[in-house]
Amino acid sequence: MQVFLNGEFVPEERAVVSVTDRSFLYGDGLYETVPFYGGKPFRWAAHMERLDQGLGLLRIKIPFSGKELGSFARRLLEVNETGSGVVRLTVSRGSGPRGYSMKTAQNPVVVMTLHPLPAEPKTGWRLITSSFRVLSNDPLMESKTCSKVRSVLARAEAEDQGAEEALMLNERGEITEGAATNFFCIQGSGDGPDVVCTSPLAAGLLPGVTRAAVLEVCGELGIKTAERAITPAEVVRCAGAFLTVSTCGVIEAVALDGKSLRRSGLVGQIAEQYQALVQRESKQ
Repeated sequence: MQVFLNGEFVPEERAVVSVTDRSFLYGDGLYETVPFYGGKPFRWAAHMERLDQGLGLLRIKIPFSGKELGSFARRLLEVNETGSGVVRLTVSRGSGPRGYSMKTAQNPVVVMTLHPLPAEPKTGWRLITSSFRVLSNDPLMESKTCSKVRSVLARAEAEDQGAEEALMLNERGEITEGAATNFFCIQGSGDGPDVVCTSPLAAGLLPGVTRAAVLEVCGELGIKTAERAITPAEVVRCAGAFLTVSTCGVIEAVALDGKSLRRSGLVGQIAEQYQALVQRESKQ
């Protein structure tokens, strides 16, 4: 397997990063995970926009533009003789002396690795509510920093309880997102059409690329959407729930903390329309 490292393509076993690298030491870096279909990325520009925002927040300057990174990513697929896969792009501030100060770390490290697209995701994920909390209005939650130990531990909690994903709450007890996903629930009104709801970004969650695409898809289907605070107690009364993630798309949720959730036909419609969107854009 060939990987991209600072402008070169090298065998994976030769792609090494220093033990003084700040991403390794402090999680001082960013990453993006982008699926490619038929040699084309899905929503590369959106991923690069989020990366640029994160680079500005972390004050990291890299020598490549988003367009150049896109060319390198496509070349990565070519040298590995495949047209599809998941490209993981990681940017570290680079190496520096011991300590938190970033002043002497002037040589960022840019890495891209290639991974197989996941098999068709098992639908019907079981969820738990994590004990780990996030803060609302936290600017760090809006970028994919390499400091993901909270998500690692939240996912471990889910696995310990036989579930596939963990939902994290903020200090107000509102659902923000999953350990590696964005969360949606379907609210039934009784007097009108169901509404697909997701938490607002200010609650403390990542602005997911797939999250944004699903909101677009709902518009195409004529489904009403709303960004509003959601609590676990509301979810168990909702008409349905699902998760979104770039590598798998839309995944229906069937239980939360051991309580079964209602299932809505809207989830299947949204999932199908999302896949149609991916196929349409991969052919452009």
